[in-house]
Amino acid sequence: MVRLQFSIALQYEVGFPGADFIFNIQAARTRQQTIQSEQLTISQPVTTLAHTDPATQARSLRLSAAPGPLSVRYEATVDIAHHVALPADVPEVPVAHLPPEVLPYLYPSRYCQSDRLGNLAMAQFGALPHGYTRVQAIQQWVQSQVTFKSNTSNSMTSALDTLTDRVGVCRDFAHLMIAVCRALNIPARFTTGIDYGADPALGPTDFHAYVEAYVGHRWYLFDPSGTAIPMGFIRIGTGRDAADGSFATIFGAVASLPPVIAITALTQPGQPWQVPVRRAEALSTA
Repeated sequence: MVRLQFSIALQYEVGFPGADFIFNIQAARTRQQTIQSEQLTISQPVTTLAHTDPATQARSLRLSAAPGPLSVRYEATVDIAHHVALPADVPEVPVAHLPPEVLPYLYPSRYCQSDRLGNLAMAQFGALPHGYTRVQAIQQWVQSQVTFKSNTSNSMTSALDTLTDRVGVCRDFAHLMIAVCRALNIPARFTTGIDYGADPALGPTDFHAYVEAYVGHRWYLFDPSGTAIPMGFIRIGTGRDAADGSFATIFGAVASLPPVIAITALTQPGQPWQVPVRRAEALSTA
């Protein structure tokens, strides 16, 4: 089991006549991810509307802010008891046997044009044995084709752009892997979270985008960027692509500072908590 403690601090200056916000910064509650404690602090006296997606357990928070400074801080302690399986024991699921809520993650989406990658996907991976190991091969191929470099893409960059440019950040790696998986009829979704264990050389702790692929009747974790440790992922939001996974969607004139994020792995004698490490097994928090 892993116990992670984290905080997210957001700072805005809201222009006249005010602005509406939809935040996606709270840890999801799943079968394997349990929130031990959490606290949300908002500097303005606003009314909030919370919603939990019944299919993904992603939690959104909506509010209307008045002109002036707005700060939002969320902190939580989360326990993650990963489901662990041997990669060779995790098969792909035929489309006919997929649950209805999984079907949307087979289709092309704004940033994941899987309908344009069918020939490439079949040429690279069509002959491989079906299962978790084929998804691993896709992950490794994406890592080999794309170089991680900050500030090399923008909000318009899609999987096809990344395939052409061969450079990007975590969201770009995720979009390309998702598109290839869907082109092979493997459901895959875009997941956002906070990660423990990333290389400090990459910069301050930030939100991280990774992939969950549906194999073996579970959503398993994959990090195509290779910059993080999946065992240290705290799941926040999921969706078809980055259009569904923004940590803040803003309607109005607003200036913002970069998020300030901190995360710590807790350990204590006599407790089953361990520091996240890279593991060869298949891991799931869903």
